[in-house]
Amino acid sequence: MPRFAAGVVRFQTEVFPQQQALFEQLAKGQSPEALFITCSDSRIETAMLTQTAPGELFICRNAGNIVPPHTQQTGGMTASIEFAVAVLKVPHIVVCGHTECGAMKGAMNPEGLDGLPHVREWLGFSKAAVDVVAHIAQGKSDAEKMQALLEQNVILQLMHLRTHPTVAARMAAGELRLHGWVYDIRTGGVMAYDEARNVFVPVPELYAAEVAKHASDHAACAV
Repeated sequence: MPRFAAGVVRFQTEVFPQQQALFEQLAKGQSPEALFITCSDSRIETAMLTQTAPGELFICRNAGNIVPPHTQQTGGMTASIEFAVAVLKVPHIVVCGHTECGAMKGAMNPEGLDGLPHVREWLGFSKAAVDVVAHIAQGKSDAEKMQALLEQNVILQLMHLRTHPTVAARMAAGELRLHGWVYDIRTGGVMAYDEARNVFVPVPELYAAEVAKHASDHAACAV
């Protein structure tokens, strides 16, 4: 804790003064470009991964980057999704899984969760992904099965997102896009779900045209 407190002091005395104009603007309200749903794992640093500044991402984190299907029962994820989509009107939602995910290891081996009843129940929202992997990855190595589960879990959570009324409405109006990613902690690579081909491909491949346009626009603004 002393290290964290020292970090706050350094932020207040060094970082904040250099970025004071940004924080004054942020104090007036927020308009994030995306709702970013990822795992609570301490190794996932969203700002570093996406190279974003404060105010650009509305972030929801939980074990396993899970989105419960919509019900009439209120929960933190459901309320946060509703707020981000209906009030903040984010144009994008990203569900980002990652390698070495303890939650997915637990989902794959539920017998190890006997002393964690709440974790076991929460990971029930990934059960369909586990069942899909059991069907499509027969004969594969444990590592291949886990990679398949990381991907299938992201796909499943994207399906769950579509059950939320605010998400469904804005998608129907063409105002909202869903994105599924898997981040590799060891390599820094990020694979993105290409729904048209039902495969995960590198982010630079799937978003090539959009990345090129962004670079062009950024270059034009710098002139």
